[in-house]
Amino acid sequence: MSGHSGSDSQTTDVARESQGGGFFEIVKVVLQALLIALVVRTFLFQPFNIPSGSMIPTLLVGDYLFVSKYAYGFSRYSIPFSPDLFNGRILASPPKRGDVVVFKLPRDNSTDYIKRVIGLPGDTVQMKEGRLYLNGEIVPREPIAKVHTEDYEGRETDVPTYKETLPGGVTHTTIEVQGDTGFNDNTEQFKVPANAYFMMGDNRDNSLDSRVAPDQGGVGYVPFVNLVGRAEIIFFSTSGSSALKVWQWPWTVRWNRIGKTVH
Repeated sequence: MSGHSGSDSQTTDVARESQGGGFFEIVKVVLQALLIALVVRTFLFQPFNIPSGSMIPTLLVGDYLFVSKYAYGFSRYSIPFSPDLFNGRILASPPKRGDVVVFKLPRDNSTDYIKRVIGLPGDTVQMKEGRLYLNGEIVPREPIAKVHTEDYEGRETDVPTYKETLPGGVTHTTIEVQGDTGFNDNTEQFKVPANAYFMMGDNRDNSLDSRVAPDQGGVGYVPFVNLVGRAEIIFFSTSGSSALKVWQWPWTVRWNRIGKTVH
């Protein structure tokens, strides 16, 4: 009897050790996965969703995209919770004109905004009768097929749409919900300071951007240090529904937008 009892005890001990080892293996795998996710989000890619229509038609409300954190180097604002670990940027690489960029709103250094880089340090920027002028030269544009979207009163309508070509050759699409007579279609001439950028939305008449001063609810000039990363690719898109409502995907997901690069 004693021999049989000893065998049962050893078996139980082995089972307990196996269960304990299995539990710690699971914990180890979970911690490793969290660490990898933290590294990826901090240094490589961060998911970002579009909450407003300021970048229509390039980006739509409900688009989910990846932002490359390494594109412009790293500052405190490209790290989660913006810890005050260092000044300026490390491994810095300046954005190019035409890049679509996520940045921290300068007036609070915490709210994420997404706009297009229009003016580089030292540039002059001005809007005159709906036309963009850079360094005194009008930026060429050509009309293309109208985009169907909402006006200021929420009504679906077709709005004037243009292909605009920035100096350097970047071509993108802009819309003018109010034609060329919108609130910000005539501005003063802005002079972009050193180490800062002038940002604008592609939805020119529905974008609080660098054309509007911070004390008026706008963006103003965006310091280089405030850049979070460059928009790269849309990995998911949904219209009129939370992405978590999987049962609604068949009629809310914009399947044709998934995998589109942002430019």
